[in-house]
Amino acid sequence: MSVKNSNQSLYRATKTLVIRNLKLSFRTPGTFALALVMPASMLVVFVYAFGGAMNVGEGNFIDYIVPGIILVTIGQFAPSVSVRLSNDMTNGIIDRFRTLPISNASILLAHVTSSILQNVFTVTITMGTAILLGFRPTANFKAWMIIILLVILYIKMIMWLATLNGILAKTPESSSDLMLLISALPFLSSAFVPIDTMPPLLRIFAENQPMTPILDSLRSLLLSEDLTTRTIQLAFFWGIGLTILFGCSSIIMYKIKMKRD
Repeated sequence: MSVKNSNQSLYRATKTLVIRNLKLSFRTPGTFALALVMPASMLVVFVYAFGGAMNVGEGNFIDYIVPGIILVTIGQFAPSVSVRLSNDMTNGIIDRFRTLPISNASILLAHVTSSILQNVFTVTITMGTAILLGFRPTANFKAWMIIILLVILYIKMIMWLATLNGILAKTPESSSDLMLLISALPFLSSAFVPIDTMPPLLRIFAENQPMTPILDSLRSLLLSEDLTTRTIQLAFFWGIGLTILFGCSSIIMYKIKMKRD
């Protein structure tokens, strides 16, 4: 088979499996509830319940927290990705796929791609809700392109981690545990309060974890604020580096697990 035919086969198989994964998600009412209700409810709670007690310096509280809400809502999808893949690996669906003339890579790519599409929809809902509540981004066209690239990179990073977790999990029930912890990382960063207001040990952790430079970059780009070269470089360094690490690890562990089975 030529490289061209092989790529076409991979594309067709991935496309078919993406449609299958999306249909499975649409059959779960909780998926729509999570995508529609979660961003709006979090924004309302933080802005109207906590906003008056939070000190973020100059500017509106909603302008400060929108990037954090975006990252949190993306993280909320991660456990379901791990569970769905773990289900496929334990109930025999993967074995059926392996009997078909499709690439093994298409199975993992389909899970990640369908998750990216779902998250893009959720981020769009989040931004729309934020604007209705008073968020006013001032980013120019170039900044919006960087924002979109950074958000998609973050989604890929988290979804590949969720995929790796789903492969390694022994049962679907246990596959969501790690991702629930990972989804809490934005709360231990600059998502909702400036890190210089945190206790010393927590501040050290917040300054050196991946979420903080990503959040700071998104916030500065959205609001046309000064953004240091180091911050944006760190954001893309973490995003690209961890995406490659989790993606390669997922493929390697998937192949190892398939050989064992």
